[in-house]
Amino acid sequence: MPESSLRKPRRLSLADGVYDELMTRLFDNSLDPGASLNIDALSREMDVSPTPIREALARLESTGLVTRAALRGYRVAPVLSPKELGDLLDARRVLESENAERAATRVTPVFLADLTTLIEHLAAAPTGPTFAEYHSYWAADEQFHDLIARQADNVFLYRAFEALGGQAQRFRLFGGLGVSDAECAIAEHRQILEALTAGDAAASRSAMLHHVGNVKTRALSEM
Repeated sequence: MPESSLRKPRRLSLADGVYDELMTRLFDNSLDPGASLNIDALSREMDVSPTPIREALARLESTGLVTRAALRGYRVAPVLSPKELGDLLDARRVLESENAERAATRVTPVFLADLTTLIEHLAAAPTGPTFAEYHSYWAADEQFHDLIARQADNVFLYRAFEALGGQAQRFRLFGGLGVSDAECAIAEHRQILEALTAGDAAASRSAMLHHVGNVKTRALSEM
């Protein structure tokens, strides 16, 4: 029997713990946009060596939540403006619809079962106002899109998908509010899964275009 392609729960290392703590602060907006993220100060505050702080900040840079400038170190990224968020989601719409179309020609029972499991996780996840409450929803949503991007089986498309970091930037808007569009998003995920299950490339592209377009509309309406 083929093994599930869902990522296994990771063993929490010191760097993982630091990463999760900083991620929580960023999503809950307890770190001001533009604030300096001094490695030595964070090391003292968290009572760890600078190495796991450095590792965590490097990982967070790829999400777009922190930025790094030569000779200036890491800073909390500014919250995206409505235009920037709209542009980012437009880029995701183009890229992810292509991924969905390609994935539809490569479906496997394991792939479809994993997407089904992730939709079940989304439906069961809490969506409250703190990152601790909506973390499992965010993780399942992120992995749903990631699995489709991987199934497209194009390393360059996948690198572009990773580089966008759009999921983290959008979910940052939920800090203090909670996920308000869960019901709509879950229904749209089910439509994508239905098209993929049918192996219908055109319908899969259309369902993903519809979903990301709606995400953009909903996100901008709440800014």
